[in-house]
Parts: sequence; C-alpha cells; structure tokens
Amino acid sequence: AAAEAHEALAALPARPAEDAAPEEPDTSARDAAAARISELGEQVMEARIALRAVQDRERFLGDRVASLRRQAQAEEAARERAQAAHAERARRADRTQALGAIAADLAAHLGGAEAQTEERLARSRSARRELEEGLTAQRAERAAAAGELAELTSAEHEARLARERFVLQLEELGRRASAEIGLSAEHLVEQFGPHLPVPLEDGQAPFVRSEVQARHAKAERDLKGIGKVNPLALEEYAALQERHDFLEKQINDIEDGRRDLMGLVKEVDRHVEEVFAAAFADTQREFEHIFARLFPGGEGALTLTDPDDMLATGVDVHARPAGKKVKRLSLLSGGERSLVAVAMLVAIFKARPSPFYVMDEVEAALDDLNLSRLLTVFRELQESSQLIVITHQKRTMEIADALYGVTMGGDGMSKVISQRLSHGTDAEA
Repeated sequence: AAAEAHEALAALPARPAEDAAPEEPDTSARDAAAARISELGEQVMEARIALRAVQDRERFLGDRVASLRRQAQAEEAARERAQAAHAERARRADRTQALGAIAADLAAHLGGAEAQTEERLARSRSARRELEEGLTAQRAERAAAAGELAELTSAEHEARLARERFVLQLEELGRRASAEIGLSAEHLVEQFGPHLPVPLEDGQAPFVRSEVQARHAKAERDLKGIGKVNPLALEEYAALQERHDFLEKQINDIEDGRRDLMGLVKEVDRHVEEVFAAAFADTQREFEHIFARLFPGGEGALTLTDPDDMLATGVDVHARPAGKKVKRLSLLSGGERSLVAVAMLVAIFKARPSPFYVMDEVEAALDDLNLSRLLTVFRELQESSQLIVITHQKRTMEIADALYGVTMGGDGMSKVISQRLSHGTDAEA
C-alpha cells in the first residue's frame, strides 16, 4: 500500500515552469491522490494490524505446539510408566498365583494332616470313651454280681446252718432214741434193716413188746415235738450251690474283662505319655530358642515337676533375663512376665504348628523394644499360619493385612468396620 501511494504521487502532472502567470490550480487530481493516499494509509494500518495478528497467532501456535510436544512427551512417559506398572502387576499376579498355588497345596496338606490327626484323636477318644463306658458297665455288673453273690452267700450260709441244725437234731434224736431204746442206730439197721426178712434174736437183751411200744410212742412224741423238717432243704441247697457256681463264674469273667480293660487303659496311657513326652521335648527346645531371642543374653527353660508320672506332672517355667537373678516369675516386671508367657505360647505354636492362632492383647504391657522383638516373631509365624490378634498397639496393626474394628454409630448400634492393608508382601495376619 505504501508503494502504491508513492506511485500515485509520482504520477501527478508537473507544473510547467514556463507558465509565468499563475493559473487556478486543478485540485481534483490532488484530492484524488490524497484520498488514495488516505485509503492506502488505512490499508497499511489494516495490513500492520493483520500482520500483528498473524504474528500473535504464530506465537500462540508456537506456544501451542511446544505445549502439545510437552504433553506428548508427558503422555509418552506416562505410557512407559503404565507399561512398566502393568508389567510389574503381571509379575506380581504371576507371583501371587504361584504363591496361591503353593498356599493351596500347603493348606491341602495341612488340612489332610489335620483331618488325619483329628480322626486319630477322635478314634482314640472314642475308644477310650468306649473303654470307660465298658469299664463302668463292668463295674456296675460286678457290683450287682457282688451284691447278688453276697445275698447268695448269706442264703448259702443260712442253708448250711439250717442243714447243720437239722443234722444235729437228727443226731440228737438218734442219741435219744438209742438211749431210750438201748440200741444204736447202726445196730437197729443191722438187726432190723429192710434187707432182713425178720429181726435177729438177741439172747442178751430179751424182747419185751410193751416196753418197745412204749419207747416207740415216746420217740414219736419227741419227734413231733421237734417240729416239721423241710424235706426240700437238700434240693434248695443244691440249687443255691449251682447259683453260687454260676455267679462265681460270672465274677471270674468280669475279673478277666477288667484285666483286659486295665491293660488297654495302660496301653492308652503309655501312648499318651509318649505323645506328651515328645511334645514337651519339642516345646522345651523351641522355648529356649524363642526366649533367647526375646530376652537377648537371658536364659529360659521348661522342666517337669514329676518326670516319673507323665500323666499327672506339671510344667515349671524358669526365666532369667540378662543381668537379673530371679527365682520366681512374680519378681519380674509386668512386661517381662507377659513376654515370658508369649515365649511359652510361641514355643508351643512352633512345636505343634496350627493353621491359625488367636491372641488377645498379649503385647499390651510391652515397651517399644520388646514389642519390636515380638513383632519379628509374629512375622515368622505369618509365613506358615494365620494370626488373629486383638490389639490396641498401632505398630502391631501396621504389620497386619486386614483390620477389623467395632464402633458405635449415632443410632447407638454397633457396627464392624474393616480395612484391608497392602504391604507388598504375601504374609497373612
């Protein structure tokens, strides 16, 4: 536009020099040129404004391009991070799946072992219960048989006394008859027995019928004075003797059964002693190891109060923390006593592992140092078992995989709040 303005000025007609006399100037062309110049100036202004707008647009687009490039770079970095995170998640998923398979195998193995143990224990308990019931029944039968035997013995004794009295009465009657008649029973049987047709003559003792009849009548009166004699006494005695022999045989059978049951009970007790001795030895070894870890420099031991009687013996706990000489656990501090008890529990857990354990505020009285030692032991237990721990300690909560709490809402109703934690590990608490 500026060039066009210059061209317009150059195109104006030159005023002739030879004109001596001034004439009225022609302004139409000048006005047209001025108008053209004004128009061209406006076009120049508009062009400058347009140029500035184009420059602003160019700067904006440059900034936009730089921003888009930075955004693209950020998205590329985010994509790379996402790919890395996806790969890491895939690796973790594979690891979790492998660990899950291992855990499933271990759970199946532990479940099978636990089921077998429970089955054997149930069979042992059932056998012992049956033995105890059988022994109780045998004792009841023995008591009943003993009572019946006592009654039969008493009846037999009374029958024997009655028989002896009857024999004595017969002997007395025989003596009285012999004294009154003057002849012995053997002599009468020999002389007048049923095997002889007629009595033999006795030249030394003449037979006087009236005297013999008088003595016979007196003997009959004396016999009536004795009273009635039970003719079935011998049969009753034989029946009682048979009953006595039967009951005596029953008692012998009961005694044999009792001996068999006592032998079985002794066998069960022997098995229980063996199992207890093995469990105590393992627990004693684990207690010494755990105590040394919870009390560095200290010594701990378990002993039996009566090693000769494994079924009734007790267990003494000996604990000596480093730098202390105590003979009674009551002289230890509350935290030390708690730690000794926890050492005992953990020793039992390690000697006879279980799928899960429940503990209620076992670390409530521990300081930070002892709590750190105990949490280290808890992490070891997490590798093979599940722990259910009731606690108010924040550090104990930090190693858990899941938290469960009970709170009361505004309506006065209690509700359970749960929170699952992630530590980047596969331990369970």
